[in-house]
Amino acid sequence: MDLKKVFTNGMFKNNPIFMQLIGLCSVLAVTNTLLNSLAMGAAVTFVLIMSNFVVSALRKVIPEKIRIPAFIVVIATFVTLVEMVLHAYAGSIYEALGIFLPLIVVNCAILGEAEGFAYQNKVIPSIVDGLGTGFGYALAVICMGFIRELFGSGTLLGIQLLPESYPGIGFLVAPSGAFMLLGLLIAAYRSIMNRRKA
Repeated sequence: MDLKKVFTNGMFKNNPIFMQLIGLCSVLAVTNTLLNSLAMGAAVTFVLIMSNFVVSALRKVIPEKIRIPAFIVVIATFVTLVEMVLHAYAGSIYEALGIFLPLIVVNCAILGEAEGFAYQNKVIPSIVDGLGTGFGYALAVICMGFIRELFGSGTLLGIQLLPESYPGIGFLVAPSGAFMLLGLLIAAYRSIMNRRKA
């Protein structure tokens, strides 16, 4: 199996946000700052890698009839670990991500990778797939967070980059702005991917 292709498929060709349009709830909700986006991207990537690893390692002992509940238990375990670490060492990020952190458990991107790839492939390709898909998710949320914070507030990672007199585009910080921006980014991404195919 070509591991480079597995990685690039997860990151670009089958990007969970820009191509598959799954797991959008957290993308719209927590990308109002770049820091939140980085934290959510890292959390989802960690959970994807670890859950793909465990599901792939146990794929021959997980009964077919209970595979989905088994996947959810595995994913929930790693989400709980992420929650506990953030709560202990990064309380402000934990508070900012709020309910969307535990909702990673039911993120369709993670469950889809466990079902569609890790359950059918060996451990190393499954880890690489988790890494690629996680990076693809992170790419999407970081783009959103970068644009929303910079043009919505004039800051990046809390540092004022645009002049103090910059009024900010309040629409970008609002949920409706996130929805519109995501639509524009999806259109731009798909246009680029279609040109590369041609």
